[in-house]
Amino acid sequence: MVHKKIVVIGDGACGKTCLSVTFCKNEFPEDHIPTIYDTYCKTVLVEDRNVELAVWDTAGEEDYDRLRPLSYANASVIIVCFAIDNPISLSNVEAKWAPEVKHYCRKVPLILVGNKLDLRNNTGSVEALQTRDLHPVNYEEGMKMAKKIKARNYIECSAKHMMRVQDVFLTAAHIALEQDTVQKCCSCFK
Repeated sequence: MVHKKIVVIGDGACGKTCLSVTFCKNEFPEDHIPTIYDTYCKTVLVEDRNVELAVWDTAGEEDYDRLRPLSYANASVIIVCFAIDNPISLSNVEAKWAPEVKHYCRKVPLILVGNKLDLRNNTGSVEALQTRDLHPVNYEEGMKMAKKIKARNYIECSAKHMMRVQDVFLTAAHIALEQDTVQKCCSCFK
C-alpha cells in the first residue's frame, strides 16, 4: 500500500474540517468545533493501487500560525480551501495561504478548493453578503485564483450535500502518485 499525506489549509470556518470528516467518515459533522489540528485516514483505489491518504486538517486561525508549518513536513499535496460564501477567504488564499505554502514547501503541488458550494445561491447567504456590498465567489473567480497561485486543479464542493468531496481527494491522490513518477524519472538528473 502507498501512503500519502494531504494537508488541508485555509481560513478558520471555511469548511476544512467538514470537508476532511465528510471524506474520511462519509458523514457531515453538524457541529462546528474549531480545529487545532487533526488527522484522518482513508484508503482509496487509484490506478489499481490502494493509496492510504493521511488527511491533516489544520487550524486557520491566526493564533496557530506558528504551529501550522509543522504539519507541512512530508506533505504530498496541499489542499488550499476557501468558502464560496466568504469572498474574503478567497482573498486570503493569495494574501496568506499561497505565500505560506511557497515559503515552507515550495515544490508541493496545490489544489484550490471552493467549499460550501450549496451556499452560492442560498438566499440568506446572498442577502447577508449584499448588506456588505459583497457577493458569493463565482466559478470564474475561483479559476482565476487557481491560476494565480499555480494550483494544479480547482474544484468546488459541498461537504453538507456530499457533492464532489470524493473528487477533491481522488484528485489529490492522483497528483501525489504523479509526483512519485516525476521524482523517479527525474532523479537521474540530480
